[in-house]
Amino acid sequence: MWGRHSCLSLFPMPDRFFFEGPLGPGMVELSGPEAHHLGTVRRLAPGHQIALFNGDGSEYFAEIVSVARKSVMLQVLSVQSFPKDFPFPIHIAAALPKGDRGDFLIEKLTELGVTDFTPLKTDRGVVQPGGEKVEKLRRAVIEASKQCGRNVLMRVHQPTDVAGICSQPDLPQLRYIAHPEASCLFPPPSTLHPIPASIFLIGPEGGFSTEEVQVAQDAGWMAVSLGPRILRVETAAVAVASWFALSFSNPGGAAPQGPL
Repeated sequence: MWGRHSCLSLFPMPDRFFFEGPLGPGMVELSGPEAHHLGTVRRLAPGHQIALFNGDGSEYFAEIVSVARKSVMLQVLSVQSFPKDFPFPIHIAAALPKGDRGDFLIEKLTELGVTDFTPLKTDRGVVQPGGEKVEKLRRAVIEASKQCGRNVLMRVHQPTDVAGICSQPDLPQLRYIAHPEASCLFPPPSTLHPIPASIFLIGPEGGFSTEEVQVAQDAGWMAVSLGPRILRVETAAVAVASWFALSFSNPGGAAPQGPL
């Protein structure tokens, strides 16, 4: 619960809805699935106050003016910004697990504040994501953000393979690939604080192939182990994201050291 501090946490969070487009004080019209959810599912009526967010980092408090079948008119009353996000990019690229476990992965990474996610196509992956999967993942990010109070959306990038992501320009300073045979445990003792921008590759349950690990290492990535047990994809991703979240929120100002 490191996202919201002070007396704000004593009050219940208002109903939150995602608005596609710019926001500011004045009248706005909410349409599409969010309007349906507000009017039909939640059955909120004129006079009820809600919170809107559009991914720009602010929260827009509004009052419902009217509810129609396909749209809702709202009066934005005030704008507030809450410091909830990392001041540095944390990018996790992972193979997608099957079924609901993929939804769990996206939900938890969003809650933990990860800034970027890339679905990985891997040699041993069961799910090989296509471009059509991205929109579903982005919708899952919005739903998770509504629940956890996050106002900046985790960016979901187009699927790529290990060679593709390793060849991208302007990669973060710290680059890791999870590999159970690595001699170095994550996080390495030399981890810097404050935490710089980082990117972490997580393979399928069968692990990355030898060729994939070699491609990453040849590109300067550090192979690290997450411990003696084999973790599922979503477990490994949440463990890594949790370490970054705890490092950022540690009031002592020092990053935790040693393996997870």
